[in-house]
Amino acid sequence: MRIRAAVAEGQSQPLVIEELELDEPKDDEVLVRLVATGICQTDAHAWHQRIPVGLPYVLGHEGAGVVEKVGKSVEALQPGDHVVLSFQSCGRCEPCLGGHPAYCDQAFTANFSGARLDGSRGVRRSRTADGEIAEREINAHFFGQSSFATHALTSVSNTVKVPKDAPLELLAPLGCGLQTGAGAVMNSFALPAGASIAVLGVGAVGFGALMAARVACAAKIIAVDVQAERLALAEELGATHTIDARQGDVTAAIREIAPRGVDFVLDTTGRPEMLGHAVASLASMGQVGLVAGGSPEAAAPAAELALGKSVAGIVQGDAVPQRFIPQLVELFQSGRFPVDRLVRFYDFEDINTAFADAARGDVVKPVLRFAGPVS
Repeated sequence: MRIRAAVAEGQSQPLVIEELELDEPKDDEVLVRLVATGICQTDAHAWHQRIPVGLPYVLGHEGAGVVEKVGKSVEALQPGDHVVLSFQSCGRCEPCLGGHPAYCDQAFTANFSGARLDGSRGVRRSRTADGEIAEREINAHFFGQSSFATHALTSVSNTVKVPKDAPLELLAPLGCGLQTGAGAVMNSFALPAGASIAVLGVGAVGFGALMAARVACAAKIIAVDVQAERLALAEELGATHTIDARQGDVTAAIREIAPRGVDFVLDTTGRPEMLGHAVASLASMGQVGLVAGGSPEAAAPAAELALGKSVAGIVQGDAVPQRFIPQLVELFQSGRFPVDRLVRFYDFEDINTAFADAARGDVVKPVLRFAGPVS
């Protein structure tokens, strides 16, 4: 079938919307018509080649839409179902079978290779600009979806059925950024009621974390950022305290609020200097979670890890999307996870504007909307 997709042709070159051809779903695949898709920092990292993926590529990995067709072996979904799309995993390795698909042994291949796990590609350019037959394959299947397109081929493992009375355009960001932040708090930390947490950086991941910390009834939720507008919004969405990182020593500011240190720190910034603040701000036996990949320059001195302190990377909030995304949808519908406060909508054709606004920090979570009916 013919689809329209935004193609990253070259490093940092403007994304170009063009017509491509999409295969029919294989036996184990699902064809989804996209209603909306979030824009995430990982999309920008791939486009600008900070993540080494092959271009040209159809990116996008926070899709939400309606199932149009399912493969012969798919039983859990049917045409007309409303779905949120998340990350891809193999479903067969030890981490997947142990309930930790975010740490899949084939995670990079499944999410960044530009192909299905079997190496095939379901998206291609059929004609050149002058009408010549080209049949040129193009990298797609980003996170098992490539949602910067009107339609996507997905799998049962990364396609999550959601209630039809929930607005798909607001659920799209749950597939990655908000799942990562909320999952870090609710799954990785299993943050107990009455605990204290500092969130370094309140972008989409950070806001997901602090909203989840409020759900978990944390006693102290400290938001750290350099943008006054985001810190003000953090106070409205659950932060009990805010710190402007430009105004002084972050560690001292956190310990003024929590003299013995905080129980948990989630660092979403990836900045090397913030790891030192994160560890130094911990109470004994406290935990630091890193979700931004970190920097090779970042290091935690062994002496700082005394008293049972620990530092661990967190991928996708250690979530099982089929279980966790419905939890977040329920929290959203009950008013306890107000995704709508973070979102700004853009038409699909304005994708480059959305990326530019996000890069300047003008918007927390840009969401692209596709023309056409929801149901």
